[in-house]
Amino acid sequence: MTTVAVAAARLPARRYLLLAVLALWVLGWAVFDGRDTLGLGGAELTPLHTSLNEGMDAIDDSRNSNPFFLYFINYVRLFLDESVTFVQALISQPSFGRPLPVLGWLGVVALATAIAWLWGNGKVALLTAAGLLSFGVLGLWQESMDTLALTLTAVVLSLAVGIPLGVWAGLNDRFNRLVTPVLDFMQTMPTFVYLAPLTLFFLIGPASATVATMIYAIPPAIRITSHGIRQVSHDTLEAGASLGATGVQSLRHVRLPMAKQTIIVGVNQTIMAALSMATIAALIDAPGLGKTVLKALQTLDVGTAFNAGLAIVIMAVVLDRVTSAASRRVEADRRAGRLRGTRRRRLELAGAFGVVAVLGYLSYTYVWAAEFPIQANLGSYVRQAADAGSLWVQDNLAAYTDALKNVLTNTLLNPFEKLLTASPWWLVLAVGVAVALLVGSVRAALVTAAGLLVLVLLGLWQDSMVTLASTLVATILVMVLGVVLGVWMGRSDRVDTVLRPVLDAGQTMPAFVYLVPILGLFGPTRFTAIIAAVVFAAPIAIKLVAEGIRRVSPTTVEAAISAGTGTWQLISKVQLPMARSGVTLAASQGLIYVLSMVVVGGLVGAGALGYDVVAGFSQHQLRGKGLAAGLAIVVLGIVLDRVMRAATQRADVAAHGGVTHK
Repeated sequence: MTTVAVAAARLPARRYLLLAVLALWVLGWAVFDGRDTLGLGGAELTPLHTSLNEGMDAIDDSRNSNPFFLYFINYVRLFLDESVTFVQALISQPSFGRPLPVLGWLGVVALATAIAWLWGNGKVALLTAAGLLSFGVLGLWQESMDTLALTLTAVVLSLAVGIPLGVWAGLNDRFNRLVTPVLDFMQTMPTFVYLAPLTLFFLIGPASATVATMIYAIPPAIRITSHGIRQVSHDTLEAGASLGATGVQSLRHVRLPMAKQTIIVGVNQTIMAALSMATIAALIDAPGLGKTVLKALQTLDVGTAFNAGLAIVIMAVVLDRVTSAASRRVEADRRAGRLRGTRRRRLELAGAFGVVAVLGYLSYTYVWAAEFPIQANLGSYVRQAADAGSLWVQDNLAAYTDALKNVLTNTLLNPFEKLLTASPWWLVLAVGVAVALLVGSVRAALVTAAGLLVLVLLGLWQDSMVTLASTLVATILVMVLGVVLGVWMGRSDRVDTVLRPVLDAGQTMPAFVYLVPILGLFGPTRFTAIIAAVVFAAPIAIKLVAEGIRRVSPTTVEAAISAGTGTWQLISKVQLPMARSGVTLAASQGLIYVLSMVVVGGLVGAGALGYDVVAGFSQHQLRGKGLAAGLAIVVLGIVLDRVMRAATQRADVAAHGGVTHK
């Protein structure tokens, strides 16, 4: 009997068992409605939360006496604070006894444009100049430079750590295996979760923001650098070895030059990750545009949030285009055999930096070249237009947006939330373990049991279930979009060409930006948080589904068409079943991306764990509860990730029909 036959026989049985488990859950909820739900009020604390508060207070009190702080943490914090302050002194804040930074707006625009031209091309240079000038036009020059200062500092430090580790991982298989699960954890853990522990050690301010940004930005630097080192042709390496090159010489003169384009791609991804986190780090008093957006969201000032969000998008686009152009130019120069040390290149460098020196001197010397002209500030008009647009939407589209909100809330969100929050905790735990076992594996079921018990011990069961309900609803919506648009993209090259740039932009824009227009559409509610999470997570799900559809064998598709299969039958009976592993992976990644937006949702009325984390930053007596909420988010993420991974592996086995025969 083949493994295929066994898998085929077991699949319907598992489906029936899953339906039976869900039916028993609903029956149990009806019988035990409201019992053992472990509810906890917003200001209530458990003994664990109180102990965490006391522990955090004890750490604060010992900051200037504990050797660990005195001789390590305090020095690290001082170094990071001074690094950010130094870059701010160069481009954004008064410094060195002057009322202005070293480089004013004219010098910064000139320097950035020159770099874009030298490492990219004329078109990118024009985009860079226009993008930087727009910060002043929006009335956000200093805030934008503060964000840029924090981002650049974090990127430099991330690359200083990430590139050497990436080279090591590319050269050493054992280290690569060791570091991979660590990077997986760093990338799947919701970014907000480690903000609270960081402030405990580095206090609120630039140091904590820099470390938080580095945690998020280092993994792509390591991964992509390692990939670049590993993809160097073995023939090229053997040719170098035959000429007597040592290992170090091979690295310096063969591997690194050949991997330069890939490493620059890693720099691009590191910059995008750092910019995204630099704005989110406003929760711990990071300087810049993120703080402006955060304050505007807290006061429901859509115009100000839109204005600052627009500046963040522009910065993301400029940084992305410059580094992408640099990657393409490096590859073009390598293929053409051109060297950057040629006479023409030296003249270009001398000319560009000569102009930069002159304009930089003007910005250092004259106020008109240092402070952006107030006459060019059009930010008030942008804010007014955004406010007017928000009011128009609320007045004219409220019926449609409310209808959509009510339908999804009443048909999906409320039933999920009621089922999870009104069921006894032990019933939900039993159902969770059974579902993990049926769709995943024994290991996934054990992780689920342990994770749900930890939620009970953290004293945040009720809030965790509310968050889980919102996460599941958002994931369902993500997968609806992912399947519909992903199938469309996978079947049509023209649609792929149109949608892919939109999806790329959606993935590079910082998460805060999504909240602004959605807040104007739906107001501050939990539904707003769900839609923001959907917008954030949908691009990756759509891409993964499209990739799965494209991987379906053309021969199989042609055979189905020749047999008279219609379009809908082809999609539902052939392409989607054969792309099952890709669809399952899309659901897994979509779910993790949704969960990473939990705390952002807490800023606009989502409540539950997201609100607990935010409240922990702003209210001293709730710090312990906020820390526990952050841990609860991590636990939820681990449980959902392990179950989805196990489900993905099971789908892969089913899709490939097994690998062994009996």
